[in-house]
Amino acid sequence: MTHLRERLAPWIERKLPRPKLRPGATGRPRGPVKRIIVFGRMPNPTFDYYFAARLDAPGMPPFQAVDIRHGNFTDLDSDGAFIIICRYASPGVLSWLDTNADRLSGVGLFLDDDIPAVVTGRDADLFYRMRLCYRALWPLRSLNRHLDIVWASTPHLASTLQAHEIEVLPPAPPETLWRPRLGDSERATNSFSGQVLIAYHATGVHLEEHRFLRPIIEYVLAKRPQARFEVFADGRAASIWEGMGRVLVRRPIPWNDYRADANNRTIDVMLVPLHPSRVNDSRAPTKRIDVARYKAAGVFSEGAAYGTSEGSGEQRVPYVRDIWQNAIITLIDDRRTLDLATESTRRLVQDMTLGANEGLKMLATTVNSICQ
Repeated sequence: MTHLRERLAPWIERKLPRPKLRPGATGRPRGPVKRIIVFGRMPNPTFDYYFAARLDAPGMPPFQAVDIRHGNFTDLDSDGAFIIICRYASPGVLSWLDTNADRLSGVGLFLDDDIPAVVTGRDADLFYRMRLCYRALWPLRSLNRHLDIVWASTPHLASTLQAHEIEVLPPAPPETLWRPRLGDSERATNSFSGQVLIAYHATGVHLEEHRFLRPIIEYVLAKRPQARFEVFADGRAASIWEGMGRVLVRRPIPWNDYRADANNRTIDVMLVPLHPSRVNDSRAPTKRIDVARYKAAGVFSEGAAYGTSEGSGEQRVPYVRDIWQNAIITLIDDRRTLDLATESTRRLVQDMTLGANEGLKMLATTVNSICQ
């Protein structure tokens, strides 16, 4: 059955809808932008990673973020509005776009996952893949009639979309997203007790990464009795961690709760493995933002998302069990290496934040040209 699915996957993927600009679209707004409306399943990390800071930048028009689960959009002012679809468009949003198309200044779609690869891949369960088809792929048949712009989070993801005029929009988080209320001097609440907290925060979509980490964590915990491990997992992923001592399995929590979780504690070492796959080839380095929020030292997979380790100060390592074990133990044993890795990640995330200062160029330029 597995071999049959793998043989059918390329054929199925070719049949899946893909984003496509409407006839006559130029990759720019159609007209003057008076306001921006962002539709998505709010609150969500994608909006915070990519749009919150950019839309607050100088020269940007006023904006509002609208939860597509709200269902009633009649109060929204469509006159001169530029619409950003953040991953998903609900039937209600599609109906609203059809009704107000002539009043809009344009419509853009932002994607930060290779959704066809997730749908045809092996890690996600059937329910999740069906949900992705309903939320992200099925709406494209209607949404494509409106699209003026498509943004992708990485160059590789843009290349998979098989469409012209794809704009790459890298992460640019607001400082409040990664600098929690704890003071910089309060880094090591775990070190005060002599313990070291290691964490992996992911979901069942990263099933292969959970399997990869299980023997690594077994080894590290056996070698370092002061270490303990925390993992976010549910379903099949949670079952991988059954029967292990000094391991806390937590169910994934809502985005706002996850952001707040770092306000009152720190994590010493956070793990960001990426199993070699088509889905992961398109990933952006957003987990670096989460690592910075917890004031942690990260161990990152070497590759397209996080680069190589040379001169970075971060622990970026090949996807090899022994190398990961050694990298984690080094961070536990060597405080200088841990502090260097922590500071290097914070510096890189700070650079991401500075990138938001220019806003969304094409929309900001439109506004400025109106004002001149």
